[in-house]
Amino acid sequence: MEQEKQIRLTSGELSQLLYQYMEESASVCALSFFLEKADDEEIKSVIEHALKLSQSHVQKISSILTEEKHKVPIGFSVEGDVDLTAPRLYSDGFVLNFIEQMAGIGLSLISTSLYSSVRSDITAYYKECLTETMELFEMSKDLLLEKGIYIRAPYVSNHKEIEFVKKQAFMWDVIGEKRPLIASEVASLYSNIQRNALGTATLTGFSQVSRSKDVTKFMMRCIEVAKKHIDLFSGKLKESNLPVAMTWDADITTSTAYTFSDRLMMYYTTALISLSVGFYGTSISVSPRMDLGAMYNRLSLEIQKLSEDGADIMIKNQWLEQPPMAPNRNDLAKDN
Repeated sequence: MEQEKQIRLTSGELSQLLYQYMEESASVCALSFFLEKADDEEIKSVIEHALKLSQSHVQKISSILTEEKHKVPIGFSVEGDVDLTAPRLYSDGFVLNFIEQMAGIGLSLISTSLYSSVRSDITAYYKECLTETMELFEMSKDLLLEKGIYIRAPYVSNHKEIEFVKKQAFMWDVIGEKRPLIASEVASLYSNIQRNALGTATLTGFSQVSRSKDVTKFMMRCIEVAKKHIDLFSGKLKESNLPVAMTWDADITTSTAYTFSDRLMMYYTTALISLSVGFYGTSISVSPRMDLGAMYNRLSLEIQKLSEDGADIMIKNQWLEQPPMAPNRNDLAKDN
């Protein structure tokens, strides 16, 4: 064990720890506010459980980084980035859905972190995170089901016999009548609608309480883009006579009081945009129909542009913490 502690963190381990620290410190702020405003006792217990997990992860990552003589990120704090006395901004049902969605996304991100881990102590930490996040995901999903507010993906016909694809049109029919959607395409369209609907509602609340005109304008632009994407995905489902998922617009209050710092809200916004790029890439890989692939590629470019503009706002306001970089050998040579 003493010998293993001498092994430095790899770039993969370090980058994942720093990313999770920022994410978890932001979650502590949001969840603290949600807990303060929650009325439903069952939902309150889920929020409290999620908050304790985020607080624990912040402490553990901070300890690892300190032991390895790495600077701990500034991140976010309840004292500096949220006003717990502000009026409610979202309904309890929305918050429960938010936790379930974020826990689901967290499972994917933690799996990547686990894959990037080499040291046994870092591997053990992410195995623990994976178990904890899975429990939170199940807890929030089960409560959504119990309360009748879980939105299921559309069903497809029973698969009664095995068939083989006989025509290239299965993939290449770009013009004219398209074949019906296959299950993986339906699932991707549905999931992307859900994530965009969650993002739209989240940013609508953020835009109401932002104190920066630049931030508000950027949020409104992101909302319009997300709504357009929802319409496109919904249109593809309707073409195959499949139902479209509901949105969460009715679960936002009319509060305009200061609630979260603009820095925190911009972090969440740019993080959601970055996640969308990855999810659209995954959707391309499971969508053989060429019109779907072309659509996802086009939309990915659109949100990458949004991501750049969001980064510009954060850099302008000195809100973007710079991660560790490889040394610039040319600059070091010039200094001699």
